[in-house]
Amino acid sequence: MQIYLPIADLPINIFVLLATGLAVGFVAGMFGVGGGFLMTPLLIFLDVSPSVAVATVATHITASSFSGALSYWRRDAVDLKMAAALFSGGLLGTLSGVWLFTTLQSIGQLDVILSLLYLIMLTAVGGLMVVESVRSALRLRRNKPSLLRRSGAHTWIHGLPYKLRFRRSKIYISIFPVWGTGYIIGLIGAVMGIGGGFLLVPILIYFLRAPTATVIGTAAVLTSSTMAVATVLHALTNHLVDIILALVLMVGGVIGAQFGARTAQKMSAERLRFLLGILIVGVGLRFGYELIARPESLYSIRNVGSES
Repeated sequence: MQIYLPIADLPINIFVLLATGLAVGFVAGMFGVGGGFLMTPLLIFLDVSPSVAVATVATHITASSFSGALSYWRRDAVDLKMAAALFSGGLLGTLSGVWLFTTLQSIGQLDVILSLLYLIMLTAVGGLMVVESVRSALRLRRNKPSLLRRSGAHTWIHGLPYKLRFRRSKIYISIFPVWGTGYIIGLIGAVMGIGGGFLLVPILIYFLRAPTATVIGTAAVLTSSTMAVATVLHALTNHLVDIILALVLMVGGVIGAQFGARTAQKMSAERLRFLLGILIVGVGLRFGYELIARPESLYSIRNVGSES
């Protein structure tokens, strides 16, 4: 059954969209990630324009992250002071990202830049996850303890000036790396249509040395906040948010997440990280293939304005 997506200007099978939402929701529930890194590429592979895919997925991520943030808030697993500090940098990053997104779209380079960014980021992050999961599995086979990084341990980052004490996370750190982290996540989210949770959580744990108990909830607050701003800005400046597309994906995503969460309970953490890493690398390599594959049409027509 075909439905017409008004903003995407594309007829598409509603069952294909529901299946896409189910698949991404299953992955999100199984691995505990937002799923934006997978949802945006899948929409692009379904011939939805990259600009509409990025703007629309921002709406999807906002809703799912807000739901997760409320859940962690009820369990007192959110550092609001840290979230506010991250958001102060994330807001500037989101504004910069929407400006960059609009500029790239206006000069006709958005598709190529997005493909390059996805290729580099996803293959790098996915590759690191695969390597780390294999190392953890080998250590377990040899009966060696896991190499854990202590939260609160000092690194060169902790020697920077203008420190703030984040009592909930039990760390005392400069505001500059916190702002910088928020800026990067906001910028990436606005340009690439991903929440950035799979980047933010490791940064908070391994670089800022925040405890895992508050990291995921705090990351959900930042993601929902920055992506909400990105959604509004994309809707007002670029008019690219397709509400019908977002609603169909949300329905599938909510259902798929329930099955994914149940499946995750039956698998080890090492195997989950390995499978997620393989999935991320696979999506990144698909973008690499799109960059070098021969296009169906060797010519394109684009309106570059009329002579006066």
